[in-house]
Amino acid sequence: MTIYKRLQITSYLAFNWFEFYQAITAYLDRALKIEFPLQQSENDPLEDALLFQDKIDLAFICGLPLIHYSQIVSNQFQTLVAPVMQSSRYSNCPVYYADVIANANSNIKKFTDLARKTFCYNDLGSNSGYNLLFHRLVQERYPENFFGKTLESGSHQRSIRWVVEGLSDCAAIDSVVLEQELKDFPELSQHLRVVEVLGPSPMPPLVVAQRLGISLIQQMQLALLQPDAELQRVMKQFGVRRFAAVRLEDYQILNQIYSVGVARRRHRLRAIV
Repeated sequence: MTIYKRLQITSYLAFNWFEFYQAITAYLDRALKIEFPLQQSENDPLEDALLFQDKIDLAFICGLPLIHYSQIVSNQFQTLVAPVMQSSRYSNCPVYYADVIANANSNIKKFTDLARKTFCYNDLGSNSGYNLLFHRLVQERYPENFFGKTLESGSHQRSIRWVVEGLSDCAAIDSVVLEQELKDFPELSQHLRVVEVLGPSPMPPLVVAQRLGISLIQQMQLALLQPDAELQRVMKQFGVRRFAAVRLEDYQILNQIYSVGVARRRHRLRAIV
């Protein structure tokens, strides 16, 4: 059996949760006596050479690119756990939503008011920032030119700022990212209005390379299902109730949503920037 002294963890998720991911890695270090250096990736996971070279041991990753990656490279990763949020809106389940936001001073009060407006998204591979909203447009047969303009911001946090600053009329934001951003910057609350809620979707998981072996993987999962007092303190700070064991199959629904005409029509739905 291989004894590991150091395992690399990469986060592909929003940076305003990085402190939480640091707390998880520090806890795994304490529990397993293994060093877990954490890095924030600037890459789309589907374009990260380190991922395709199997040089990442664990990753915090959105469910949609995880499913797409698993279709390209099968049997590389296994899902470990996903956070379950404290708020009652999450029903004690490992899920999140996409909150569609607009500027509070605008005349946008409901979903249909978004017609012909400027929409910004973090990236095309995002479930909450792009996939869920365009699935809604396809499902309800809205016209292909529903938005007057679309802009890529590069991150949920930047999308929030663009809506506040009037650079974009609306955006779809991961609900836990939005909630944390409003905790960190409460002054933003007065400038934003949630006009629609999409979801729920399965919460982005922590995944682990299967090559590490079933024994170590089980130790990691068991440790996270029984967090110590220090990790529980940070969990409470970020509004996390507990961790739940999740399976890769739990995320297949995201690919089904993605496949309902969205991928085929994406190039036509995007207005000229």
